[in-house]
Amino acid sequence: MRKFFTMTAAILLLAACGAEKAAHEDKQSGDEAAKQETREHKQGAENKEEDKPKEESTKQEEAVASPEYKLNQNTFALEPIGEANPKVVLLTIDDAPDEHALEMAKTLKKLDAPAIFFVNGHLIDSPEKETVIKEIHDLGFMIGNHTYSHSDLTTLPEEKQGEEILSVNDKVEKIIGEKPKFFRAPFGKNTDYSRKIAEDENMLLMNWTYGYDWEKEYMTGDAIAHIMVDTPLLQDGANLLMHDREWTNDGLERIVDGLRDKGYELLDPALIDTKTE
Repeated sequence: MRKFFTMTAAILLLAACGAEKAAHEDKQSGDEAAKQETREHKQGAENKEEDKPKEESTKQEEAVASPEYKLNQNTFALEPIGEANPKVVLLTIDDAPDEHALEMAKTLKKLDAPAIFFVNGHLIDSPEKETVIKEIHDLGFMIGNHTYSHSDLTTLPEEKQGEEILSVNDKVEKIIGEKPKFFRAPFGKNTDYSRKIAEDENMLLMNWTYGYDWEKEYMTGDAIAHIMVDTPLLQDGANLLMHDREWTNDGLERIVDGLRDKGYELLDPALIDTKTE
């Protein structure tokens, strides 16, 4: 009988040890499964994060590839495409960088107000002025082509017209790494040849709807700020012409504030369809 109880106890002890070992193995297996699930979850999250910038990049590319405004080549006003906000105006500054362009760019940057700076080639012939135009571009502003010497293109032979336009494109590309997307002829006077060059260079030919800062009566900050905002020519899609001038620089912040007070959004030129075909 004692032998029977001894054998029974031994069997029970072995069974208990086996159960404990199995439980331990089950726990280890469960722990490993949990760890594996955690690793897979973490990896999935990392993959999701890696995919996120790609998705955002794709969306940004789609945004760039989908312009929201087109330029009316008869009135030079900006017209909405689809459901874009019609109550917009475009700011443009010619004859940059003369003396005030960089300060004007900094003012506009502070106000979160986009614009196009149209440059004259003879104003970026020095290393100092090259630095200025690069800084304006680095602030986020588009650089447009306004010819080399600001000559009336209608008075020049075709060869000279080509030099006036193409030399600026080459110079701007060297400075900022890209060619201008917009072309504005001096005095708004184009020729068939200048139009062809602009088209060949994939530049959108752009004049303006109104401007005043070359008229003597508006050569103060107060006067130019008042007329640019209160003119009857201000309407949806207006294309505003200003220049690198002391008085325009002085009135610039008031112009921006006044336009916004009237409910106008300042149009980002990156949203303009620049296709020339």
